[in-house]
Amino acid sequence: MPNKLQVPRISDAVAASLEGRILEGSLKAGDRLPPERELAAEFGVSRPSLREAIQKLASKGMLQSRQGGGTYVTDSLNSSFFDPWRDMLGNHPNLREDMLEFRHMLEGQAAAWAAERATEADLVRLEHAFNRLNEAFASGDTELRSEADIAFHQAIGDAAHNALLGHMSAALLRLMHDNIRLNLGELRAIPAADSLLISQHTAIYNAIRDHKPQVASTAAKTHIDFVRETLAQSLRSAARRETAERRLSTEFSPTSSS
Repeated sequence: MPNKLQVPRISDAVAASLEGRILEGSLKAGDRLPPERELAAEFGVSRPSLREAIQKLASKGMLQSRQGGGTYVTDSLNSSFFDPWRDMLGNHPNLREDMLEFRHMLEGQAAAWAAERATEADLVRLEHAFNRLNEAFASGDTELRSEADIAFHQAIGDAAHNALLGHMSAALLRLMHDNIRLNLGELRAIPAADSLLISQHTAIYNAIRDHKPQVASTAAKTHIDFVRETLAQSLRSAARRETAERRLSTEFSPTSSS
């Protein structure tokens, strides 16, 4: 007797579709799902089937209901790995160099894939992020610049159309939010840093827009190399100043020998 054809449950199909949207980044951590009535109509299913699908993803930790109403996407895909690093990054400043080295590898590949795979919708989103970044630099607001910088690089990560890279990029950028803000603050003390950063972001954007993978990868790596080297120089200068000030204070302190 032949095996019976296994017909998937409606709720399983809806859960798989929602899970796919989370994986591809259409639904991001913190996003609220549309109202139940709208979502049921979109999928063409009953509201009980939709609720069952949502419950399946909630049991996986991918969705959660919040007090006051609404169902939200959780950060479960990234938080378990990156949460411990957030504390260590604060306690071990040398990890900043390792993070930048990792970004060099990750963002070079992301830019190359984005140049190969970006759709028209991706390019519209990237253009919006690029314009916002330029406006933020013109404002001189470090927090605004940090947020715009993260949004620009995340738009590139999403345009690469690789689920793992997109989620890892998002988690890494959130992890480095405070450090990106600190980096930008330190770079502002360096002459011509702003104009160089703007030209570097422009080179990345143009290469992706023009679908030039190798150029995009090189531009992204050049940008991270500049940040790494400039920050290293800034930290070395700060260390030299501190050393000189300690020597000066010791030499002219009341307890020093005459």
